[in-house]
Amino acid sequence: MSPNALRGLTLNGPDLLVETAPEILASYATDQGPVLDYREPVAVIWPTSVKGVQEMLRWASATGTPVVPRGAGTGVSGGAHATVGCVILCLDRMNRIRELNAEDEVAVVEPGVINADLNAAAAPHGLMYAPDPASYRISTIGGNVATNAGGLRCAKYGVTRDSVLGLDVVLANGTLISTGQRTFKGVAGYDLTSLFTGSEGTLGIIVGITVRLRYLPAKTRTVAAFFPDFRAAAAGVLAVGAARVQPAIMELLDGATLGALDRVHGSTLRARGNALLLIQTDGFGAEAEADVVRGVLTDLHGTVSAEDSTEAERLIELRRHSRGDAEVEQLRVGEDVAVPRSALVRYVAELERMAGQHRVNLKVVAHAGDGNLHPTFWVQADDGGGRERLGAALDESIAVALAMGGTITGEHGVGQFKLPWLPQEQQAEVLELQQRIKAVFDPEGILNPGKAITGAGV
Repeated sequence: MSPNALRGLTLNGPDLLVETAPEILASYATDQGPVLDYREPVAVIWPTSVKGVQEMLRWASATGTPVVPRGAGTGVSGGAHATVGCVILCLDRMNRIRELNAEDEVAVVEPGVINADLNAAAAPHGLMYAPDPASYRISTIGGNVATNAGGLRCAKYGVTRDSVLGLDVVLANGTLISTGQRTFKGVAGYDLTSLFTGSEGTLGIIVGITVRLRYLPAKTRTVAAFFPDFRAAAAGVLAVGAARVQPAIMELLDGATLGALDRVHGSTLRARGNALLLIQTDGFGAEAEADVVRGVLTDLHGTVSAEDSTEAERLIELRRHSRGDAEVEQLRVGEDVAVPRSALVRYVAELERMAGQHRVNLKVVAHAGDGNLHPTFWVQADDGGGRERLGAALDESIAVALAMGGTITGEHGVGQFKLPWLPQEQQAEVLELQQRIKAVFDPEGILNPGKAITGAGV
């Protein structure tokens, strides 16, 4: 990038740091999502203050430069992939916890604060920040808000939107606005806070987040139930719901996932069954609820154990690693669909049918408490025709989920990767309305073009 291209922007001052070195551009060109059209940014820009974000966006608006916001780059849908002629706006250095008010049970943070760091700060006050995506140790609160991230505790505490009270947002023209409030209730005007949450950086740049904190549970109890097959374990999810127990965590792992974890971590999960239903109850009634869960799952012929604290923590940690790392000898595609809980068993059966029909391998993990599944189809890299069969399995898995009343993404966002399927879920009038909403906030179309909604630039 020539120096003239950044004319008018105060470079490498107290509010903005700019890098154009080739190795930096390459390392910030993508997130962890599939890369369909590799591009490199023309610069990577780190703001260190709200003023820096405003200055950068005024410049971008005046020059028509696309801006792709980024946190830690842990997204898996391509929401932070570079687009043609863009700058990457990396917010991870805006990482201060501005306020933590234990009496009001709120915190105000900058977007670059790591999820785990907020929890560490809240814990001495007997509080926690409930959303906990698998990447919580490295993902940023700003990135979590941008994608409305979920996590293991979704079953009881909801997704990120359920913990966001207010936002400070810089619009495309550099204007700073504040939405929402710091009270738990508030219905004044349109709910712009919810609109920005999950908008994937297409409407504005989030520079401040007011979140609701929850009480750290007085007790937790973890129940591990191993079943002979995944469908039997999935039936256990509905049975626990019918018993009117609300677990904090309710996770489902199939046999292929258990075997993969064993190989990487030296565990012996697969020897205990072909599917694992992992349930954690919390609060003062944790033991009583866990007793009900044990009884329900035993009646379904699950092999049930009450794990001690060390083993329970290990099982939860293994679940967080269940997505696994890419293996060079494999081609794989993963999904993030959600279906109504009543359709969970049927959908799992359909996934197994698809894998056999398309001659691909399958492994599945699920946030079973809210019907959010992460199926992964894979073949060996040297499998002739494997890529085409993977694509066919993926397309069918999405079509079947939608036919069951589901969605193409439960928590990862549309990003760039899922755009082709969005018109299958949303009617043309809704797609057009979303384009008009974006045009109000971003009339020049410079904010994360080609992401989240159709017809939003390339």
